[in-house]
Amino acid sequence: MTFVVTENCIKCKYTDCVDACPVDCFYEGPNFLVIHPDECIDCDACTPVCPAKAIYRDTDLPVNMGHFLELNEELSRQWPSITDSKNPLADAAAWDGMAGKLTHLER
Repeated sequence: MTFVVTENCIKCKYTDCVDACPVDCFYEGPNFLVIHPDECIDCDACTPVCPAKAIYRDTDLPVNMGHFLELNEELSRQWPSITDSKNPLADAAAWDGMAGKLTHLER
C-alpha cells in the first residue's frame, strides 16, 4: 500500500507532510508534491498534517481521483526528492479547496 497526493496539493504545495515522513518518500515539482509508491512505508504520518487534506491511502482514494496514483508514480520518478519543509506557494490559501486544479499542474 501507499499514500497518494491528490489534486488539492496543486498550486498549494504545503510541505508539512515532508517533515512528518520518516522515510523521505516525497518528491517536488514546481507546484505539486508526489509520493513515491515504492518508498512509502504506509505509516500514515503525512495524512493528518496536510493542511490541504490532499493525501489519501491508495485504497481510500475517491473514485474520481484514481488517476493520481499513476501520476504520483510517474512524477516521483522524474522529480527530485524533497527532505526539508519549505514555505507553501505564495497564493496557496487562495487555491486551497478549488476544484479543477489538475489543468494547472506544472511538470
